[in-house]
Amino acid sequence: SLWLTAVLRLAVAIVVLITWLIAINSVDVQEKARHILATTTPEPKCSLSRVCPPDHFALRISSGAADVVGPKICFDGKIIMSHVLNNVGPGLNIVVLNGENGIIEKCGYLNMKIGSKKDILAYLKEIKPGMIVLVASFDYVATKMTKEITEVFVGMGSTLIKSVKHRDNWVFAGRAGTENRSVFEKHAVNDEKTNIYERWPEMVEVGGCLPRTQTDGHKP
Repeated sequence: SLWLTAVLRLAVAIVVLITWLIAINSVDVQEKARHILATTTPEPKCSLSRVCPPDHFALRISSGAADVVGPKICFDGKIIMSHVLNNVGPGLNIVVLNGENGIIEKCGYLNMKIGSKKDILAYLKEIKPGMIVLVASFDYVATKMTKEITEVFVGMGSTLIKSVKHRDNWVFAGRAGTENRSVFEKHAVNDEKTNIYERWPEMVEVGGCLPRTQTDGHKP
């Protein structure tokens, strides 16, 4: 009958409408979920391949390339020193940070070509225990190097600084007052037979997640 046909059509229309509403709502929920994930999922910092765990700082340190392109130091997602920022120089480019909160204490470059050995050593000895120290070489790195200066870096966890010679490349991340060997250190030897940039070796780089300094005085 016409009445039964109308009822069936109405029922079909209701089912279609309900199905459509459910589908629209489902898509909306999925879009909202994707949006929430997109806004809450952290991105890796300093061009690392992964996000660092809690209580760790992301870092990436690149040495200079010959005497042309300066080094770059990135920490916790911020580029602190670079050729583009025009705040790098010949020698050891250094950033000193609070090991607990990552706040920059000081940064600059120690001129290992014409700088004062006494001033360079004094600068390094002023760094307090627990401070994070990031270093990248550029051009001349060993002209003003002394045994006392190398010992300061050894006290920060360096195992390669004693091998660094004229125009070598060296990058390092350590912690003042630690006895632990740093895993963030690389050294490229200046050798005319293997040099990529004539009188300079290849650029070296380190990156990864560095633990914060513990507040109880324990050094990770």
